[in-house]
Amino acid sequence: MSWNPALDPTIPIGDAVDSIAAVIVPRARDLGGFEVRRALPSVQRQMVGPFIFFDQMGPAEFLTGQGIDVRPHPHIGLATVTYLLKGRLHHRDSLGTDQWIEPGAVNLMMAGHGITHSERTDGPLRAQPHGLFGLQTWLALPQKHEDDPAAFLHAPQTMLPELEGEGKQVRLILGHAWGERVDVDTPSEVFYADATLAPHAAIPLPDDHEDRGVYVLGGEVTVAGQTFPAGQMLVFRPGDRVSVRAGGEGARLMLLGGATMDGPRHIWWNFVASSKERIEAAKEAWRAGDWAHGRFRLPPGDDGEFIPAP
Repeated sequence: MSWNPALDPTIPIGDAVDSIAAVIVPRARDLGGFEVRRALPSVQRQMVGPFIFFDQMGPAEFLTGQGIDVRPHPHIGLATVTYLLKGRLHHRDSLGTDQWIEPGAVNLMMAGHGITHSERTDGPLRAQPHGLFGLQTWLALPQKHEDDPAAFLHAPQTMLPELEGEGKQVRLILGHAWGERVDVDTPSEVFYADATLAPHAAIPLPDDHEDRGVYVLGGEVTVAGQTFPAGQMLVFRPGDRVSVRAGGEGARLMLLGGATMDGPRHIWWNFVASSKERIEAAKEAWRAGDWAHGRFRLPPGDDGEFIPAP
């Protein structure tokens, strides 16, 4: 049986209760002209399926010479998913990956036992004004995959199924939903999609996933007679048939979820693990700074600096 702290067999489901289990208002943080809104983890929910971290990056506009400079930093026990709506982002990692991500594509980086990466808006892009708007999420890895070797996959927009009809345009980013599947292996059952709805159009949530949520990127949506504006995440009860309807101006949504995890997770800085001991071991390895022989390496081409552990 999978673990889900929100489930209680004594609580009725279906028509007997409201289908919304939680409404999450993200915490906003200004990073110096660049706002990040974090919906997960939250007080209400640590995870939605394997999604344990959900950040909206921007929208932001940078002047010439300005941009993002996230120096090399480590991860364990998770997979990062980077998806852009506007702009470009330069990814380098300790596997030797050197990849620009652009709108409509997806970067999936499997940290496993350990990886280091940087994210920047650099090079010619920085020589002119530019904008950035996107999302970065983390998927917690199942216990059997926590110590897997690190890996990286870039999936261009052409690899991602698109569905259209009845006022809906949907791009499936990861996993399977609505009869479609992305040809990218994921460590656990998952779905992640970008949906644009015309005014008053409705989209049903996949009913073959245990955990399901919706993040409202733009516009507003109505569920069971309640209206929710942009910048909120709705988490739904397992088993209920749920549809989300756009308001009079339409809506842009990120839909996410999957199988509940095989237990809670510890989170410290950029590390996710099923035990505190795994976190402590990763702390020691990063603080040791043995880039030649230790657990972590710095990205080739971006090894002149790094973020120290807190």
